[in-house]
Amino acid sequence: MKILVVDDEPAVREAYRHVLAGQKDFAASDGMNALALELFGDDDAGGGHVAARRDAVFDVHFASQGLDGVAMVHTALERDDPFKVAFIDVRMPPGIDGRETARRIRAIDRNINLVIVTAYSDHSATDIAAVAGPADKIFYINKPFSNEEVRQMALALCQRWDHDTGQLELLRQKIAELATSEARARHAALHDSLTGAANRMAFLQELSCRVARGDTDYALAILDLDRFKHVNDTFGHGAGDDLLIAVHDILHDQLPERGMVARLGGDEFGLLLPTAGLEEARTKCARMIESCSRSFSIFGNSVRIGASCGLMMPKDLPCRDASELMRCADLALFAAKRGGRERVCLFDAAMDESQRFRQIIETGLRHAIAGDELALHYQPIVERNDLRTVGFEALLRWNSPDHGPISPAVFIPIAEESGLIDDLGEWVLNRALNDCRDWPGLFVSINFSPRQFKRANFVEWLDAHVAQAQVTPGNVQIEITETAIFEDTEWAADVLRELHSKGYRIALDDFGTGYSSLFNIKNFSLNCLKIDKSFIEGLGHDKHSAAIVSSIVHLARALGLNIVAEGVETDEQCQMLRLTGCSHMQGFLFGKPAAAAQAAAAHADSLPGTNDGTSRAGVIGR
Repeated sequence: MKILVVDDEPAVREAYRHVLAGQKDFAASDGMNALALELFGDDDAGGGHVAARRDAVFDVHFASQGLDGVAMVHTALERDDPFKVAFIDVRMPPGIDGRETARRIRAIDRNINLVIVTAYSDHSATDIAAVAGPADKIFYINKPFSNEEVRQMALALCQRWDHDTGQLELLRQKIAELATSEARARHAALHDSLTGAANRMAFLQELSCRVARGDTDYALAILDLDRFKHVNDTFGHGAGDDLLIAVHDILHDQLPERGMVARLGGDEFGLLLPTAGLEEARTKCARMIESCSRSFSIFGNSVRIGASCGLMMPKDLPCRDASELMRCADLALFAAKRGGRERVCLFDAAMDESQRFRQIIETGLRHAIAGDELALHYQPIVERNDLRTVGFEALLRWNSPDHGPISPAVFIPIAEESGLIDDLGEWVLNRALNDCRDWPGLFVSINFSPRQFKRANFVEWLDAHVAQAQVTPGNVQIEITETAIFEDTEWAADVLRELHSKGYRIALDDFGTGYSSLFNIKNFSLNCLKIDKSFIEGLGHDKHSAAIVSSIVHLARALGLNIVAEGVETDEQCQMLRLTGCSHMQGFLFGKPAAAAQAAAAHADSLPGTNDGTSRAGVIGR
């Protein structure tokens, strides 16, 4: 227990040593004994009364004047071995007095306990506390006092110092822990837990700071992975996570100084790229796309992905906030995706106008589904031999009260991208099934978007609607595009096999325009291939179109499949298709789309017959 005594009288200092340090063998004069007796009020100043209480060990240091005491306190703190208590005499000529000594010591050490020792009233307790407080760390002893009083005061204040500093240390530890926790929380709030990259919040904060500063020497880019969903669906989310980490590492390694990469969510990354101009920004983005568009080894499998990038230059859009700049970059990314992927697309104002138009169409379409603005028109499909109608293709029509007739080529892609295709497809399914009850012996073919086809309970959902409409699966043909089945061939094969076993017929629409392999056709339970009208238009003047149509027809016949040629408009096309062996045809030559009642009346002679061909009610119109 380290104690400082500041007193100018040698005899008094020796008396403190006797009481606190427990030294019995010092040579005390009669005068010193008398002084000790006066100070401590104990006629056994040098005897056993003190010795009996020497269990407490004090480390006592002495200063003969205030300046020395102040210096010793300062040195002790520097050595991280501070005094716990200081006994200070008020009158200490020459030099500074006890009040000033107490003030200076308190300025150096906030935790030391000060005991003011005096037999005079030079300074009041309030006066000293005002300069050497706080009040709970300053105490007073009046002379004369007993040795027991001094020892108890020293012991109590040392123990109090231990307790106070211990509590302070605990408090410091808690503060440090809180600071660490806060730092972790801030890091977690601003970083992606998977890749360790900045997240969307951090990215927007940085972008907002640059906008506020008026910076213009950078480009904003949003990069999105192509075919990433296929990796997740095929190999699982663990493989997808590993792929995202690998892509982030690639982007981070190519990031210029003062640049930033963030994972915005899913498989989308944001980039802030310092650049001198547009061409430099394009080059940097193209290099990153090239680095990401390759094969990765994931769980021992080779996985190839690509990337698309939307780019915008903030200097071209002054006075825009961070959210607006992000929206523009998103529009550019969307254009890159629609334009063929694995490319960089720069934002321009036309994209913004296009987006506003899309929002108008989407809003109108939501009202159209509930507001009786939709209709199905049916176009006949005929058999090759006698050109008898064997079914109808139903084409969706929308007559908007605000914008008039709107082409399916306009609103169907918007419905697919906005998610409205589910509601739209359900409306078409119910209407087509209800209409086909009036056409005994004819097929109705339902065209489903990839989104609809990939719903987890597709077969059960379809069975429920067919049963409710009181038609049989044999009167329904499922029509899908190559996109729907070739993104996950194993799953699609299982679904098609189950549909086929229940009696549904399956047609592959727009055959030849997608990316499927002819070899893979045999692996699916199909009944029919539909040749896209783009090939039919070339018959009679384009030998390549004729060769493609002939190849598809012969392939289908070899596999036992029917063929429907779409877009037949001339007798010459009809005759060529019949000679080629095409089993069914459809087009303006045989009838234009009409409402259900009109279509049935126009082809009433075909209704009693049986049908081995196809017809469909589709979401996708022509």
